[in-house]
Amino acid sequence: MRPVINLGDLIDRTGDADAAMIIGLHSGAEPAILSRAVLDAMADAFARGLLRGGLRRGERVAILSANRPEFIALLLGAMRAGIVPTPVNYKFPAATIRRVLVDCGARLVVCDAARRVQLPVDLPPDLRVANFDAVGENGIGPWLDPGPFDPVDPRPDEMGLLLYTSGSTGRPKGVMLSHASHLWVARTRMAEDDLREDRVLIAAPLYHMNALALALLVCASRATMVLLPQFEARAYIQAISQHRCTWLTAVPPMIAMMLREVDTLAQADLKSVRVVRMGSAPVNDTLALQIRALLPNARIINAYGTTEGGPIVFTHHPNGLPTPIASVGYPHPGISVRLVGPKAPETGVLQIRSPALMLGYHNRPDTPSPITTDGYYDTGDIFRRDEHGFHTVLGRTDDMFVSGGENIFPGEVELVIESHPDVLQACVVPVEDAIKGTKPVAFVVLRPGARGDEAAIKQHVLANAPAYQHPRRVWFLDTMLLASTNKIDRSGLQQKAASEIG
Repeated sequence: MRPVINLGDLIDRTGDADAAMIIGLHSGAEPAILSRAVLDAMADAFARGLLRGGLRRGERVAILSANRPEFIALLLGAMRAGIVPTPVNYKFPAATIRRVLVDCGARLVVCDAARRVQLPVDLPPDLRVANFDAVGENGIGPWLDPGPFDPVDPRPDEMGLLLYTSGSTGRPKGVMLSHASHLWVARTRMAEDDLREDRVLIAAPLYHMNALALALLVCASRATMVLLPQFEARAYIQAISQHRCTWLTAVPPMIAMMLREVDTLAQADLKSVRVVRMGSAPVNDTLALQIRALLPNARIINAYGTTEGGPIVFTHHPNGLPTPIASVGYPHPGISVRLVGPKAPETGVLQIRSPALMLGYHNRPDTPSPITTDGYYDTGDIFRRDEHGFHTVLGRTDDMFVSGGENIFPGEVELVIESHPDVLQACVVPVEDAIKGTKPVAFVVLRPGARGDEAAIKQHVLANAPAYQHPRRVWFLDTMLLASTNKIDRSGLQQKAASEIG
């Protein structure tokens, strides 16, 4: 058997070819089930169809759609043909969607019916459109040419995927990822976790690295993927219960929203879950207790990763020491990690060197490369390392602000606030201050049943952190404001705070 070097060909073909590989859920409809054989055949058909349709190796096909099983098949098929799939964030405004389609040079965009109306009318004249939900010449049928296909052999540095960043700090950047980089990611994760009997629930959008890397891992592991179009708390709870899901990925706001669905939780059986991999924000003591109550048999993994650097950075301690709750772990043996800055090596900006690093940014000569001269990716994320080598995220360099001459890292203050027994989540942002320049304020989501007390939150921080870190105002929210990636929308909360004070 020839070695797999094309990322689109990473499917595990041992075992029953007719067993379900993807179970696609959609409200009010029967599950759409793709076996491994059908997924493989659709991927081959799309690879053949793209080449028959005139696309050439290295060109791009964009996918603008909510999660669905065919999304995975087309993504794999494009890579088999040497075509570069480009999942597009459908929560972008129409002008940004057009900018991404033009920037990546897409020759074809595949969308679903709901996203078809989001496409701007002034698309490039040579950009063709195919609709998952249409029949005839406007559907994907003309782009499927059934039959076997031998995947192309990519060069070591050949781009396999093009993913665009969220654009929260400006124009979205296209991150170029090689076939080799994410084959390494899948194989490394497989060596650490045997998922062959697992049912993995994916509700995060496939245009985001978190969900996409997990979907690829499922294909490579002979696991079963339970796929939701998007995250909705009731549907997520019901999917776990009805399909006996064993592996979840989540972010803290998702858990917070699940906890509010008291009636749905009362009817659900969530004991099947053995792993929940948390990302985007640290898991605090309060949230960990909530997760353990919600998912009593689950092991909690507090994960860290980036689109540019991949999802593998930290792991468990080599001496078996337990990972502190807020920590993302100990550096992975396959990764070189360092902290840089005046307080390094205890505190500083994380830089990593890894086989998963991006090739670079697409078409962005205006953007300085975050890759150092000696091959490290500068993440822009500030970490603290303890005496055992465990690392904890403090925040981004972009988020750090100065108040009265003191540097404030929001993540550090948020961990203190979240240690209050009534608090589930916190977000700290700066607002202008005539004397201090800026000052910290906080938004807080309370545990179910708790009552908000602004003075108590302030006093808790004053008792457990330097006085300059305490939030001068505290606002209570039912749920955190989220960006399109399900991460907390700091920019939106900062604007909200400014309007509340102003």
